[in-house]
Amino acid sequence: MNNDTATVKKYQLNASERTFPPFSLPNLLTTCFGNGNGERVCVLIDLPTPSDIQEFRFLGDPTLSIQNYGYEVFYKGFKSGVLETMNWKGGEIFAYKETGGSNLDMEDVCFNPSGDQLSLDKDIYTQYDIILVVSTFSATAPLTAKCKEFGFRGATLHGLNQIILDTGLSVDYDYVSEDAEKLRRGLTCADRFEIDFEVEGSSYTLVLHTNGQEAQKSHGLCPPGKPDVANLPAGEVYFVPESADGVFPFKYDESTIGLLHVKDGKIFKSQFVYGDYAEIEAHNARLADDPMIGAIGELGFGTQVLPFSGRDIQDEKILGTIHVATGRDDHLGGNITPDLFKEHINASHDDVLYAPHKTPEIRLQQARMFKQGKSTVLIENYKPAAFMVECLESELSADA
Repeated sequence: MNNDTATVKKYQLNASERTFPPFSLPNLLTTCFGNGNGERVCVLIDLPTPSDIQEFRFLGDPTLSIQNYGYEVFYKGFKSGVLETMNWKGGEIFAYKETGGSNLDMEDVCFNPSGDQLSLDKDIYTQYDIILVVSTFSATAPLTAKCKEFGFRGATLHGLNQIILDTGLSVDYDYVSEDAEKLRRGLTCADRFEIDFEVEGSSYTLVLHTNGQEAQKSHGLCPPGKPDVANLPAGEVYFVPESADGVFPFKYDESTIGLLHVKDGKIFKSQFVYGDYAEIEAHNARLADDPMIGAIGELGFGTQVLPFSGRDIQDEKILGTIHVATGRDDHLGGNITPDLFKEHINASHDDVLYAPHKTPEIRLQQARMFKQGKSTVLIENYKPAAFMVECLESELSADA
């Protein structure tokens, strides 16, 4: 087998046998955003106390390693010649208050390193053409809404660590986009998907109805000409289910598993399997108080061959994994918007990832697609089935 990038991507299904090129910030940004033309760019980070960006006080906090990457890799990278290489301007860094949840709306207040209090709407979104968010909590949903309002492009890179830099952000996103498109075409217009899980010797099935919906892809490309936000690392095919029914296991923490019961597109109760019963009770109380937190907002399939990083942002993009998300899905083209939730803090988008390193207690027995009266196996035991591999090995026509 050849060792060139295209061949490895098409045929190499073992991430440990892949050779990744060294991380290059200019390569990543050029591939994702295209050649520069004087655009203004900035970096946003989230902090528990955003004023701690003043004189970069946050750099001394070992719990803020993600934000340190935002400073060291992106901000300092821009100041060390990457701006000129990209033909971009600016390169400033700002901090906003961490939201406390995945894809919750961001507060408008932010700060610069001089300690000045600014407004995201007035001072950032209107002044920059490209905005990169390096954060603990995903900002994809709120930033997507803002990019449509203000017309900028951007990328969200939450949960950064060294494994992600060395692998998921080192790949060629033209190839990532091509592979995602191959799988998107294979899965698009499906009527429904069925996922079989096994936990504690018993099997359960979740059925997600897509009713011929056009599949979407997260591919990492955000070229000039259209406001958009890329989620990096990218590499998935996803749907916004129109409904869902069944039962699927949920791992609350390392010691607690529950069974989530779904009807008409919403989780309506959690059933105790083992662990801390108080967690199950707390979840059921939240579902009773605000049923929208149980809304199924996404079904996603990973499309890349990457090592597991321990962070969902990369691990949900790995071929053979599946994620089911609850909560808002307006950033994916769905109709579950923040105003439908009882409280703002509930209006998150939370991916529930099924992957061998994260949910070893839960066996993903099989995932099937039903399309035009035919059933096709997609995944078995966290491994892509023949259909998925055949899609990746196929040639993509020129109209991709």
